[in-house]
Amino acid sequence: MVLAGCSSVMSHTGGKEGTYPGTRASAEMLSDETTGWGTKSLVALDMPLTAVADTLLIPWDLFRKDNTVRSRVEKSEQQTQAMNSVIPPAAMPAP
Repeated sequence: MVLAGCSSVMSHTGGKEGTYPGTRASAEMLSDETTGWGTKSLVALDMPLTAVADTLLIPWDLFRKDNTVRSRVEKSEQQTQAMNSVIPPAAMPAP
């Protein structure tokens, strides 16, 4: 079978996206107005298999550690924002 939870597989090869990332990605594609009818029909056929694959991968989603560059940058930005809320940046002098 060509369609075997493709959205789930593609979503799980990237960074940590939470639970049911493939199903959420499929739902977004189905609701997107710019997605063509051909793609939407394939996504609709694949969505039940994606949901099953996402369900089987819930333990992986809950316990895996995300070390992607994106997650490290987001973590650094959150720490910087927390620091700036405690110690606000200095005001810039008027020209």
